Amino acid sequence: MYEVIITTKFSAAHRLRGYDGEFERLHGHNWGARVLVEAKELDGMEVGIDFVALKKKTDEILSRLDYQNINEVAPFDKLNPSAENIARWLYDNLSKEVNTENAKVKRVQINETEDSGAAYFV
Repeated sequence: MYEVIITTKFSAAHRLRGYDGEFERLHGHNWGARVLVEAKELDGMEVGIDFVALKKKTDEILSRLDYQNINEVAPFDKLNPSAENIARWLYDNLSKEVNTENAKVKRVQINETEDSGAAYFV
């Protein structure tokens, strides 16, 4: 089994609904995203999945949030835009784009800061 890993960044604001404290107010982050894809076998080029293509697909999905107030972007206009929910949203959307018989998204991690984040995996 192989793992292919990419990291990327985006900038966006959000507010956590129902949070009793300063994070309920609108604030911004330079977010980090880390994606792990598991591949059973290497392809004809001897790679599990092209990490350039994986990063491009990830960036395309995250572009919906980049330089936005995430609370105004569906589904986060109703769903709390926590790092946990953003990780699952990216996992679900990216899985639809890149999963094959051989390669599957294994884990997505979203960091709000360099040392704080959340991950989603199945």
